[in-house]
Amino acid sequence: MQKEHLSHTNPNYLHGCYPLDLSDYFGETHFSLIFKKSQTPFQPLPTRLALLNRILSNINAGDFAGKHYFAQYMHHKYRRNCQPNTLRQAATCLTQFFRFYRDSGKQHLQQMSREDLEAFVEYQQDRGLKPNSVRTRLCTVYAFIHFLIEQKVLGYELLERKIKIKLPDQLPRAMEAADVKQLLAVIDHMRDRALILLLLRTGMRIGELLSTKVHDVDLSNQRILIYQADKTGLGRVVYYSGDAQTALLSWLKTRNSFKEMLFYAQGRQSLGYEAARCMFNKYLQKAGLGFSGYTLHCLRHTFATDLLNARMPLECLRVLLGHTSLEVTRIYARLSDKTREREYFTAMDRILKGESDAANQCDH
Repeated sequence: MQKEHLSHTNPNYLHGCYPLDLSDYFGETHFSLIFKKSQTPFQPLPTRLALLNRILSNINAGDFAGKHYFAQYMHHKYRRNCQPNTLRQAATCLTQFFRFYRDSGKQHLQQMSREDLEAFVEYQQDRGLKPNSVRTRLCTVYAFIHFLIEQKVLGYELLERKIKIKLPDQLPRAMEAADVKQLLAVIDHMRDRALILLLLRTGMRIGELLSTKVHDVDLSNQRILIYQADKTGLGRVVYYSGDAQTALLSWLKTRNSFKEMLFYAQGRQSLGYEAARCMFNKYLQKAGLGFSGYTLHCLRHTFATDLLNARMPLECLRVLLGHTSLEVTRIYARLSDKTREREYFTAMDRILKGESDAANQCDH
């Protein structure tokens, strides 16, 4: 579609987001219904300010020392334009730390020592938290300590020898090709098929896809615009394949034209993560994969692994996945190194045939 064919009432058209492309597939009547302004009152999602106010209210109601600095820190995070999930995570973690600090008998933040941080780490470990979760909580506490140092409440001593949490170096879990085929064969609902195929073909995080609106989809170029990722705050463009396009068009023809979100649950404006997870598990059971351990996030891992096996450059894959570091993307290279696999089986085949011994005898 050319620029001159675009509606200038759409502020996104210069950025490649062309909802008018839908008219090419469905005709003007269906198209006008899809993008007609909904007459149903829409309840906006809680804003960052509303979330901050709830957090501050909980802080004021808490019974622990240092509430004033805790509230100041949350204001600081808010001014830095941190995402709602970041604000929520910081508040939850620091509330746990303040309660632990209070229960240890400390009355003032100036009494904080390295031993308190070590005891907090052990407390989290004793609760059964995974190493990644413990590390995340410790990093949040250290960020708060850094803020207290800037406020001249604490000295730099607590940052001189930071506590390090050793993390397991796990491989991402990708689905086997036969399992993917088996799963897709049992999905008979148009919405669910479109959702799962888009996750599989775009590599989007589930939260990113559930936050996608109809006008974020560019059907002509088979791409979706993610204006701001939940995890990194960065925008990017992802592309999807022909089979995902077919599933998506089928869903767009039957979905409620007044809904703003691309995917929604019955009687709701959007589809939540828990509902999507239950839907995915239902199809795993139906496909005989109920005990496979697959999760929705495995579809993202499968996307990355398949593209690397098809020799996509790592840097290109990094951008598609929305990784801020190439080292994170490089993990998939360890999982999908077909060259190493071929070399192993070639060498092992020679060993089993006795060619290795014969070659060594010739060398001597």
